Amino acid sequence: MVKKVELSIVLPVCDEAGNLPELFSRLAAVLRPLTNDYELILIDDGSRDDSWRLISEAARSEPRIKALRFSRNFGQMAALTAGLDLAMGDAIIMMDADLQHPPELLPRLIEKWRGGAEIVNTIRHETGNGNLFKRLTARVFYRLINLFSGLTLPAGAADFRLLGRKAADSLKGFREQARFLRGLVNWLGFRQEFIEYRVDKRPSGKSKYSLRKMAAFSLDGIFSFSVLPLRLAAALGLLVAAASFIYLGYTLYIRFFTDRAIEGWASVLGALLFIGGLQLAFLGLIGEYIGRIYEEAKQRPLYIVRERIGQ
Repeated sequence: MVKKVELSIVLPVCDEAGNLPELFSRLAAVLRPLTNDYELILIDDGSRDDSWRLISEAARSEPRIKALRFSRNFGQMAALTAGLDLAMGDAIIMMDADLQHPPELLPRLIEKWRGGAEIVNTIRHETGNGNLFKRLTARVFYRLINLFSGLTLPAGAADFRLLGRKAADSLKGFREQARFLRGLVNWLGFRQEFIEYRVDKRPSGKSKYSLRKMAAFSLDGIFSFSVLPLRLAAALGLLVAAASFIYLGYTLYIRFFTDRAIEGWASVLGALLFIGGLQLAFLGLIGEYIGRIYEEAKQRPLYIVRERIGQ
């Protein structure tokens, strides 16, 4: 029989060996006065350092720790999903293992949940040492995702959250490949509340999100929740077509009702290049949606577990 607990904490780990000892220490200090009825679920997402050794040692010495090791790196969204699949808590907290999600915020999350909130989200505020380019691009991203998708994600929304059992069970039913959990959680509904926090510097290591990964993550968010880009492409195509007909009428007028010579090679070439560029851009846009349909149709597993410790 599967044992239920009050609280599950899901922690994706990728090359965080330098942060894990401090993470374990701070979590223990925070959880001790809160509850003794908890479990820690650590998912090694293809680490290449000593992360799995530290995780497995902790799991073998502490029965409240469950550990999964992926066969390779499947990404943060897959790791969070694996932890959610395994979690048995009445409340599930998702947080990063790099200590930029401060464990000291857990009491406030749990207090909101015990007060009736079914989902408690967090909004991060970067410190003055944060990357200016990252902050600006994040702000643009949230404006775009809200504009295109109809979601209401506040700027700075993070994957550091608490889910009540009903919300967690509902979220487990979503098995799509391109997973944008912030959007899915927002889409669920339920009673949601927010807590703000400041991001601290990482004690060790560096962010695993390169510019390329951030761009792919942003596209997943937009394309997973909206067909508005296709509608905008169709509207722009109609606008260009209308402009072309107007220009055609102008050339016919010049041809039949004036004696002016039509030179126009540069304008014709420019129009052809413009329309050709639009067609290629629209084909790429359609290809993004078709590619995602192709990925979903294959129905591959979201992750593969290489090793597991704990019940």
